Formats: sequence, C-alpha cells, structure tokens
Amino acid sequence: MTLLISALLGYLLGSIPFGLVLTRLAGLGDIRQIGSGNIGATNVLRTGNKPLAAATLILDSGKGAIAALLALAWAGPEAAVFAAGGAMLGHSFPVWLGFKGGKGVATALGVLLAVSWPVGVIACATWLAMAFLFKISSLSALTALGLSPIFGWIFGGPLVAGLCLFIAALVAIRHSANIQRLLKGEEPKISFGKKKA
Repeated sequence: MTLLISALLGYLLGSIPFGLVLTRLAGLGDIRQIGSGNIGATNVLRTGNKPLAAATLILDSGKGAIAALLALAWAGPEAAVFAAGGAMLGHSFPVWLGFKGGKGVATALGVLLAVSWPVGVIACATWLAMAFLFKISSLSALTALGLSPIFGWIFGGPLVAGLCLFIAALVAIRHSANIQRLLKGEEPKISFGKKKA
C-alpha cells in the first residue's frame, strides 16, 4: 500500500503541465498548438521565450525530484523509486490533458538526481555534451537516458538500474516519431535564436 501511495503521489505531481500553464499565463496561447505540440521545455523554447523555457525545464525537473524526495523521506528508497516512476507516467500521460502529455526528459533528469544524484549528474552531463555536439534535443535525451541503466547499476544497484531502464523505455516510446526522423536525417535541430516575426 505504501508503494502504491508513493506511485500515486508521484503521478499527481508529475501530471502538472507546467509548460502549458506558463505559456498560457505569459499570453502565448496553447503550447499544444505551437511547434511539435509538446508541453515540454524544448517546445516552449520554440516560442522564442528563453526564460519561460528555462522555467518549464526547472519546474518539470523539480516536480519529479520533489515526488521522489517526499517518498524517500516518508518510506525509504523503494518508495522513492515508485514515486519517480509515477511522476514519469504523470508527465507523459496526465489525466487532466486526456493522457496526452510530454516526453518526460526534464522530469526524468529530476527524478534521477533525487534518487541517485551521481546517475542524474552523468545523465545531465551526457545530454549537455550531445546537445552541444549535435544540437538535436531528442538524440541528446535518448543517448543520456539510454545509457542511464548502466550508471544506475554502478552507482545505485538493481533498484536504481530498474528505474533507469523503465525511464529509458518510456522516453524511447514517447520519442518514437523523433526516432523515425533521426533515422531519416530529418530531425530538427535546437534553435537558440529569437523567434522570427
């Protein structure tokens, strides 16, 4: 029952659509009608509002981290892992948006930092390195999270490795269209310039 409650807590926190809320509060309309239609930070960046994209990244990461840390303080490491998994599912399939959510990258980095900070730091560093080299958000995320089960096993053991494997699989599923475009060489690159009028 404790693990179920932890997962539910994580789901509810993870399902808060910060990208959608922030863009609406900023008067930019529905983020689901912009760019890729995703509610995450990468798509918010496509509005040209960098501070808003940064806020979305921080809040999406933070909600996953908070879910895991609350469960950890309440019931220990196993509960934290279940809360982390719940947060990932909440962000990807929020009940408030008809189960159509984000791709979970920022939330994944947040939960990994909370559950096993070395794994989280390595995942963040890998994402940054790949983004710098190739400027493709999806490739950066898939690489960082795809490698995370290895580091999860090294630094956190089977429990953390299992969480990393779950996260990597979920993110890969959510990026299925991106993977197809990557294979065709058609995946758009990250643009850090201002939005064109």
